[in-house]
Amino acid sequence: MKRKMFSLIAIIMIAAMVLSACAKTTPEPEVPVEGAVDWSKVTPAKNIVFWHQHTGEAREAAMKTIVDGFNATNEYGITLTAEYAGGYGDIYTKMLALLNTPDVPDIVVGYQNQIATYQLADSMFDMNTVINDPVYGMPQADQDDFIPAFFQQDVYPLYDNQRLGLAPNRSMEVMYYNMDWLKELGYDAPPATPEEFREMTCKAAEQPFSGAKAEGSMGYQLSIDTSRFASWTYAFGGDIYDGTTNQYTLNSPAAVEAFKFLQGLFADGCARLVSENYGDQSDFGNGTLLFTVGSSSGLPFYTQAVDEGAAFDWSVAALPSTGTPKQDVYGASVSIPKSTPERELAAWIFIKYYTSPEIQKLWAEASGYFPVRQSVADMMGDYMTANPTYKASWDLLKYGWFEPAVPGYDFVRDEIEVVMAAVVDNPALDVQAEFDKLNEFGNKTLAEQLEQLNK
Repeated sequence: MKRKMFSLIAIIMIAAMVLSACAKTTPEPEVPVEGAVDWSKVTPAKNIVFWHQHTGEAREAAMKTIVDGFNATNEYGITLTAEYAGGYGDIYTKMLALLNTPDVPDIVVGYQNQIATYQLADSMFDMNTVINDPVYGMPQADQDDFIPAFFQQDVYPLYDNQRLGLAPNRSMEVMYYNMDWLKELGYDAPPATPEEFREMTCKAAEQPFSGAKAEGSMGYQLSIDTSRFASWTYAFGGDIYDGTTNQYTLNSPAAVEAFKFLQGLFADGCARLVSENYGDQSDFGNGTLLFTVGSSSGLPFYTQAVDEGAAFDWSVAALPSTGTPKQDVYGASVSIPKSTPERELAAWIFIKYYTSPEIQKLWAEASGYFPVRQSVADMMGDYMTANPTYKASWDLLKYGWFEPAVPGYDFVRDEIEVVMAAVVDNPALDVQAEFDKLNEFGNKTLAEQLEQLNK
């Protein structure tokens, strides 16, 4: 696995150098120095392409409505084509082959660490060059309307505080729980601490829910995902990255303690791994799983699973923590690959439309994501009343925290998932020793990525 990861890193480094060299010989119009474009003299391109990852009837319909509305109403005659380009990983792989070429999409969805990797090749447009423009910029009142943490997340200190994206939505890790089952077990609230979580999960493994629609009983199922690794580390008061030293802290005392805790739950038969995609969601819906941790964007799917399953009272809460909760907030942003000023300007004009309040409201209610602008939440009162679990999730945003937005994090995530699966599957494994090796891998990977940036 490690040899595979280092090979992928090498490929990206080579690709970045080669593509940057190719870009210098491509007969494209010269792009002015950053910050020197007089946007008032640029005519937006007429046809642009947006690569996204959205699937599902509701999201696809909402995306079509948004795109059709933009194409019909924008005053510049821009026609945007939205293309499903696969999942995040698929898009990432495709982009690596197209950076600094005329074939890049005009707008691309991506997580912050992915965009940071693209920018190793100086291949992404800095929105700071247009966001305050007197003609095409975003008014200060609109900028201030964004939830501050969401707005700041796409500004990269690693790249001289360039703005390489803008958030159209966000999600958060939450704990889903079966309230009716908790009451049968003798509790009137979800667990607030790891100790309470352990007590409840182990009781559930022994005492099935009376309303279950299938055989079996389990307290918790862990899905192998780096966001779960981060969430449990946060719950135990730690972090997975130190922004002051720019080093991973995957072997911190909190991370080790969290996975010793989970290792014990597995060893005692109170928890197990998710065995298939969305298996925890299905088991939760049919009443055989008390707790699961996952994205708030899954709320519509959990609602459907419960309604079609055991039809019990349920909600979401913060993960049980050793102190003040710290919830993993995440979400891909929309970014603009470098191309020509005409294409970049047209892409920016759409992104402003996509993140405007009325469109945000439409998108949030159709997708189940959180809006990124404060005024939009005020516009969603009826929706939140009708969807109390969404409101409960929204109220947890005050505890929000973020995973690192550094190049190469995708490769580190892959290794994290290998190690976390190993330690919960084998109670004899030394968590500290495994996480020490994991942290060494993470920081070596990061150093190799940053070497490319400094060349």
